[in-house]
Amino acid sequence: MTFSATKNASPVLISEIPILTLEDWRLWILETCQKNGGRIVSLLAHQEKETVRIYGILGIDSKGELQIAGLDLQNKKYPSLTPDLPEAHLFERELFEQSGIVPEGHPWLKPVRQLANYPFYQMAGEEIHEVAVGPVHAGIIEPGHFRFQCHGEKVFYLEIQLGYQHRGLEQLIVTSNPSRRAVLAESIAGDTVIGHGLGFCHAIEGLSQAEVPQRAKGLRAIALELERLANHSGDLGALAADIGFLPASAWFGRLRGEFLNLLMELTGNRFGRSFLRPGGVLFDLTNEMIIDFKKRILHAASEMKEISDLFFNASSVLARLEHTGVVATETARGLGMVGPAARASNLVRDVRHDYPTEFYRLFPIPPMRLTTGDVSARARIRSLESKRSSEFILKQLDTLTSDKILGTCEEPRGSSLVVSLVEGWRGEIAHIVLTDERGEIMRYKIVDPSFHNWMALALAMRDGQISDFPLCNKSFNLSYAGHDL
Repeated sequence: MTFSATKNASPVLISEIPILTLEDWRLWILETCQKNGGRIVSLLAHQEKETVRIYGILGIDSKGELQIAGLDLQNKKYPSLTPDLPEAHLFERELFEQSGIVPEGHPWLKPVRQLANYPFYQMAGEEIHEVAVGPVHAGIIEPGHFRFQCHGEKVFYLEIQLGYQHRGLEQLIVTSNPSRRAVLAESIAGDTVIGHGLGFCHAIEGLSQAEVPQRAKGLRAIALELERLANHSGDLGALAADIGFLPASAWFGRLRGEFLNLLMELTGNRFGRSFLRPGGVLFDLTNEMIIDFKKRILHAASEMKEISDLFFNASSVLARLEHTGVVATETARGLGMVGPAARASNLVRDVRHDYPTEFYRLFPIPPMRLTTGDVSARARIRSLESKRSSEFILKQLDTLTSDKILGTCEEPRGSSLVVSLVEGWRGEIAHIVLTDERGEIMRYKIVDPSFHNWMALALAMRDGQISDFPLCNKSFNLSYAGHDL
């Protein structure tokens, strides 16, 4: 066997992960991704005494299987995968930046999060001009720099430079007190507290072989779907505001507030902080709260349908959203896109369906997909998924067990690697943990869904109008913090 096969949040012993020759490692990744339905979940480097080891982690969505194999490098060089497999491009740039590994032949070996002397792409020619936007923006969005090469209003090229809020979170989780790690995981992206918090908890519970109480699993699933509902409705409101459809903007915005209020009543915080901990959750729902939640979710779902019908049936909305910022299916597959943006481009990728854990095994959510890959599809998929999330929450509220909400979580197993995947509202969140022989964390790797999708935003703008950028940007709504880490 040329790889170690495992499941979501199921640890494997590092000693059981095969270390391949360079030729075999490359062949395994290329054949799995190009011919056998695989894709890159992460490429992770770790210093092993005198050598640097790269762990390739591939996902086989149709089987719910994660394949892992290692490559030891003595001289920190290897032939780049990117020319044959574009989805590897950002992972290889990150390996270069974080570990000094040189993927020879990489066509675009630029920094990922370092800002000094960044080599921007430039074009020259009659009437070609450059437009720079950010990193400081109006409003309260995070910092990021966008540089357009244009001819008139037409965008030939967009380059996105991030890294303005790099916090060293991966190393901080390794070196911090274990009691602080859950708090740090919740801080990876402020709008994805539940998603990243759950990724951390699943990883630690997998390493500890912990048994999470059934009621806690149900409450976690409710919180994750409330987070999805709050952000999907907020995104729809932002898109409506961008095109001047103010009734929908106000209505979607109010719905976002209602979902955040429900999350606050469940967790004690509007964004779900301090709710999740390895072994379960810290807050519960009373019977009276369950009755109230059901009424409010039903009412919100009805309102979501009503305002979505108004929004998506308005000719002025369709004229603005349709055929804008198209990402074709093959482009999305080539980039390794994930989440609603991928599903809007006809790629059925959803961790809840492909790698289900906890209540998603018992109550599967069929993944949605649309085919046009434009702003309209990325907006509409949020509306469709909101309906499914509301239905799922109502089922969970009806089936919550009466046991405890927090179990015990022993020390993590030593000399192991675990991959924890969660379908956050932006898409696949990956937390990968390596432990030493004492069970201490020696490497923590985070892959936010935005890491997979930023390049797709740049490609969505090619040959489009620069005035479409705010609309395209909001239709992806990617995370700067989740990327910068």
